Amino acid sequence: MHAIVIAAGEGRRLRPVTARWPKAILPIDGRAVVASLLRELAVAGLRRVSLVVGRLGEQIETLVGTGAGFDVEVAYVTQPRVLGSGDAVARALDAGAGLPAVVVAADTVFRPGDIAAFATAFADARVEGAIAVRRDPPPGPARAPVRIRDGLVERVRDDDPANPLSGAPLWALTTPVAEQLGRDREPFELANAFQAAVDAGARVAAIEIGKTRDLTDPLDLVEENFPYLTALGSRFRST
Repeated sequence: MHAIVIAAGEGRRLRPVTARWPKAILPIDGRAVVASLLRELAVAGLRRVSLVVGRLGEQIETLVGTGAGFDVEVAYVTQPRVLGSGDAVARALDAGAGLPAVVVAADTVFRPGDIAAFATAFADARVEGAIAVRRDPPPGPARAPVRIRDGLVERVRDDDPANPLSGAPLWALTTPVAEQLGRDREPFELANAFQAAVDAGARVAAIEIGKTRDLTDPLDLVEENFPYLTALGSRFRST
């Protein structure tokens, strides 16, 4: 199974930080998010990685290199401007990424082992696609709830305010979903391709994972690193 990592977003909600650095190399617990992500992909056995980069992508390439330091093999794909997550996946597939594929956004740290569990559950379910869902963080302005019936996705973006399950930036797709990429309007979003596939009869599993740690706005950068920095300071004071 191939892995596609989307790291081409501009991170507008994280400005001014992302005026100088791409989100993927910002730290959580003192480690670049993309570094943590690549290690989890290796643990999951997803060692063939297409890494989609855009603005400031050279900083990501400098950090990741060939991927050997993370026990993965990385091929870079360039998204020349912000055209959406669906366009990013389509470009990776056009550049040689294979199906089925696990797709993940490089602005989130997952609980150890959750990517591996997701990939295994997807393979075992024998479905055309899968979307990871979570209870923490819950649905909010940047996290749409996902409507599920009997373990399958009905609506990628639900309108029920009582729905406790938000979509996580972790997906799996096969040909029926890939065929829907780029059929909506710019920006071409992965969520729209999945919904179109569901509407056409594809079975897309909802797979629940644990808490994720997301970088959405500058406050997240402080909150996610504060415990790590506090512990680091305590160690220095004790020496």
